[in-house]
Amino acid sequence: MPLLEVSNLQIRLQTHRGPADAVRGVSFALERGETLGLIGESGCGKSITAMSLMGLLPESAQVSGSIRFDGEELVGRSDAQMCRMRGNRIGMVFQEPMTALNPVHTIGRQVAEPLRLHRGMGAAEARKEAISLLDRVGIPNAAQRFDAYPHQFSGGQRQRITIAMALACGPDLLIADEPTTALDVTIQQQILDLISDLVAERNMALILISHDLGVISQNVDRMLVMYGGSVVESGSTASVFSAMAHPYTRGLFAARPHLGAVHAPGERPRLSTIAGTVPELVDLPAGCPFAGRCSHTIDICHHERPAAQVVGRDEDGEHAVRCLRHEAIAQALSAQQPAPAVGVPA
Repeated sequence: MPLLEVSNLQIRLQTHRGPADAVRGVSFALERGETLGLIGESGCGKSITAMSLMGLLPESAQVSGSIRFDGEELVGRSDAQMCRMRGNRIGMVFQEPMTALNPVHTIGRQVAEPLRLHRGMGAAEARKEAISLLDRVGIPNAAQRFDAYPHQFSGGQRQRITIAMALACGPDLLIADEPTTALDVTIQQQILDLISDLVAERNMALILISHDLGVISQNVDRMLVMYGGSVVESGSTASVFSAMAHPYTRGLFAARPHLGAVHAPGERPRLSTIAGTVPELVDLPAGCPFAGRCSHTIDICHHERPAAQVVGRDEDGEHAVRCLRHEAIAQALSAQQPAPAVGVPA
């Protein structure tokens, strides 16, 4: 039995423009020790999927489908029941540590709190364990800085503190929601290496959320590409990167900067872009969520929602894609000829 099994997860949010389907039929499973990446542009549904696992959705959100964690159904649980799960068996590292940390409490108190709440430790025992955690995540002079406040630490150190908080009770599942967004490249790699080491050390399952293909390629075994609240492509990281089947996945890959590329003198290189903008959730087309932005769109794409189709398999499972035209597009690309487009700007 998988540690985490999400089946046909649907999340509808109430907005000022009416109901919006933020997550539409997302399904995946995760075993202990496995690593899974969620990737896509802002607003594609990555973070709200993670928030649903933690029970942190708005009160007005309507959730259907199933989230089974270690055999127990989480959908429909009360906030009090989820409080016993959060920080205990499921830990989360948020993308902005200054909003995740309480500025009026010392970092030591915040790291020790889940130990006292979930493990029933006394003040002295929790302090000792919290200092050990801070030391493990690389906070220098942890014992001396236990009573310092968040503003007295650098951005990288604050992120390390949030990791210590998330790991305090030894969770079975760690969710890292863009944990390196505000950090420079050197600190970013240190944080990712730290998360990777701790996950392996404690045999935790990891869900890593990112908009950076490079981060995903180096840190997870399997990945889900999300757009418009749907998973448009999924599979092992190696399989997806070697045989990208969805136009959106190809668009994300093409938009990456290429270091070391040679250009003519005076030429200003331009990054590839995906035409159009991400539609608001209330404006998603009835068919493929990527219809209209995709240069291979034809009329049926606007009206028929694609089902998942298996395009490959490896030892890590199936490689699946949701695209009505993936075969035609693949053939056109292999022949170096663009597939026909209908009314879509280049």
